[in-house]
Amino acid sequence: MDTPRVILAVALSLAVLVGWNVLFPPVRPHTEEATPTNQTPATHPTESQLAPTMTPAFTASGSRITVETPRYRAVLNTAGGVLESFTLKDYATSIQSNAPAIDLISPQSLGKAPLGLLWNTTPTWTGAWQVNGTNLLLEADQTGTIQLVSHMGDLGLTRILHFRGNSYEIQEEVRLTNRGKNQIKGQIAATLASAGLSAPDDKYNPTQIAYWTQGLEHESDIKDLQNGIESDKPARWGGIDSHYFLLAIVPTSGDMTLRAKVEDGVYRLALADTVILDPGISQVRTLSYYLGPKTEADLATLPKELVQAIHYGFFDIIAKPLKRFLVFLANHTGGNYGVAIIILTVIIKILFWPLSYKSYKSMEQMKRIQPLMAKIREKYADDREKMNAEIMQLYKTYKVNPAGGCLPMLLQIPVFFALYQALLGAIELRHAPFIPYLPGTDLVWLADLSDKDPLYITPIIMGATMFLQQRMTPTAADPTQAKIMLAMPVIFTFLFLSFPSGLVLYWLVNNILSIFQQWLLSRSSQSAR
Repeated sequence: MDTPRVILAVALSLAVLVGWNVLFPPVRPHTEEATPTNQTPATHPTESQLAPTMTPAFTASGSRITVETPRYRAVLNTAGGVLESFTLKDYATSIQSNAPAIDLISPQSLGKAPLGLLWNTTPTWTGAWQVNGTNLLLEADQTGTIQLVSHMGDLGLTRILHFRGNSYEIQEEVRLTNRGKNQIKGQIAATLASAGLSAPDDKYNPTQIAYWTQGLEHESDIKDLQNGIESDKPARWGGIDSHYFLLAIVPTSGDMTLRAKVEDGVYRLALADTVILDPGISQVRTLSYYLGPKTEADLATLPKELVQAIHYGFFDIIAKPLKRFLVFLANHTGGNYGVAIIILTVIIKILFWPLSYKSYKSMEQMKRIQPLMAKIREKYADDREKMNAEIMQLYKTYKVNPAGGCLPMLLQIPVFFALYQALLGAIELRHAPFIPYLPGTDLVWLADLSDKDPLYITPIIMGATMFLQQRMTPTAADPTQAKIMLAMPVIFTFLFLSFPSGLVLYWLVNNILSIFQQWLLSRSSQSAR
């Protein structure tokens, strides 16, 4: 194995994997962060599908009921229980001190009636509703209930909504009663809607449809969503989400299938179930809504493994423990996630020290025999089989393992990408400051680890450290490979200019530690000669 070529391949692979999201970000509708509006599900000319273009827009024809808890303030309209506002008290729209709290329901999404019910694609909120209940002001240990009653012809509808002061969950019981003399058959559908849960220029944090049938599935391709999607199996849950926030429906009875669509920049999601009612018979469907942040502690209390909505990609099994440890460190460093990232990077570097040492020693050995390998390649340029045999004999003579410098690097890549995904998707880093102002000035600097460095200081220093690290690495590639390797710091610096500063901080600290590590190893190697 040609170590320089493998190292080059690894470096290029990192550049491609990291740069892909930068150069080819998912295309999304133009929306504002956390000003979600409602979506429309897939339109197909069948009775089983929602028909969003046929569903009249919601108009505030009823009165308003307010539900306030330590975590949120919700406003419902008595016309069908449609949600007009859902403000998260602990999450602001920006880092400005006077920034308003995030409202997950915007005027645009309100037009699609979030939390509204559909019966055979017909909106229920256009009918007359009787309300049992009033404004709720709940402490963390309190619960409250609102009941709404209506009918559509012979079908009686009762909605019972349960609220808890310490949760973002809203539990619902939907009772359907046949008050006529003939059998009733139809579909009852619960809906949510959002105009987007992230800023329009946030290429690292797309709004998407997420759901669980036999496993977690995501759909963020805007063209597919504009055409509409439908689950082919009952969904354990379905939601509209971003890295940081989630609007979800979790059916806890019946088999509900998911349908979703994006129309005019608005996402809409519905979970529907078929109901057959003989005369005088009632059936109940139960479900839970979740509107809030994507935190493990909050989602873990929801049924049907809604916590699986937090997923960090291919290396999720590594990323989650790393993220939990990062939170643990932050809790013991005054809540400063920048300090926690530095400590975590140091710990990872220490754990991988034996592998790094082995990799460095192997590359040192390869460097020493490079002149001999060059002579063999020159001597047997026309006989590749003989050339390979002589090179293998050279490895045996000098007891060099050509893979020794690369395998330790490859073993570290899963941890690198796991931490990369965890830092990219952790809501804990949203609006989390490290060094809010550039020392000695009033310039805002690393005041939000989920946003880029506004002064571009950290990515430029990161590129410089990467260049220095490459100059110190004991590899001897041919001139073309050497030029490509020297170009890598420039490429990565360009990519990192718009990266969230928490990610840049991790990579910068990792580079500094690697430089220090290589200096120690080089010094140790020289003293041993």
